[in-house]
Amino acid sequence: MKLTDDAKKIIEGSSYQVELEAALEKIRELLIEQRIEPTELQWTILINHVNEMIKRSKNNEKMAGVDPAMFEEVSKEALMIADQVVQSIGNLPQDEMYVLSIHFEAARQNEV
Repeated sequence: MKLTDDAKKIIEGSSYQVELEAALEKIRELLIEQRIEPTELQWTILINHVNEMIKRSKNNEKMAGVDPAMFEEVSKEALMIADQVVQSIGNLPQDEMYVLSIHFEAARQNEV
């Protein structure tokens, strides 16, 4: 996982740096298992999203609901990774899984 300066700034500036780094390590392992390799830009966007998810979890905030039907074309692999990340962060609604899965689905389209 190669991080841009922007990604490093997000991590260093996070109020929940320890939790964010732990989540990113879990994501990195899950992506390796599935042979998914995000670009540097995809990592930066993903890190920002995961940081916001952790903030919502810690502050008991909920994102607006989503319609699962909108995510029917997302692969089971991307949904599985997203579900495991959401479960590991905890205190998040299942809707978070669908939105997060888009990052992994987009990265699946990269040529490795």
